[in-house]
Amino acid sequence: RGRMWAYAVGFTVLPHVGGFLGWFLNRKEIPEWYEKLKKPSWCPPRQMFPVAWTVLYTGMGYASYLVWNDLGGCSSKAIVPMGLYGAQLALNWAWPPFFFGARNLNMALADILSLDALAIGTVCSWYRINRAAALLLLPYLGWLAMATCLTIRIWRDNPAQKPGKRE
Repeated sequence: RGRMWAYAVGFTVLPHVGGFLGWFLNRKEIPEWYEKLKKPSWCPPRQMFPVAWTVLYTGMGYASYLVWNDLGGCSSKAIVPMGLYGAQLALNWAWPPFFFGARNLNMALADILSLDALAIGTVCSWYRINRAAALLLLPYLGWLAMATCLTIRIWRDNPAQKPGKRE
């Protein structure tokens, strides 16, 4: 029983690792570059992003533990549902380096569109395994929808930034 607690904590913390690393490596780009981009009026305030991601990563991580546990750990049944989760998490973590680090709006847009498809695939595959886990991902899908629309608008409204060049 103690071991399961450790697994639950580990799975819950894991998404935060990449999220924190992405923020840490790109934090200087926010005031130097991001604040100067043309953004829509409905863009959330900068302070909302870390709060939202803390909640979303916690839900995602715990949901992944529920699915992994229901599938009996690292079994052949876990390959597709956990593989989809891992792939979408990797794309999630890749977005800040593309967007902030490389300032490459084309790559950031391609990344988030692929991320959307994998996140939806994850929810669909998890729904048959553990409905609570799938439902825990719904706020994430909602936030991704907003983030995708925001990325599209920034991509469209900042054409000089598209090549990924630094000014």
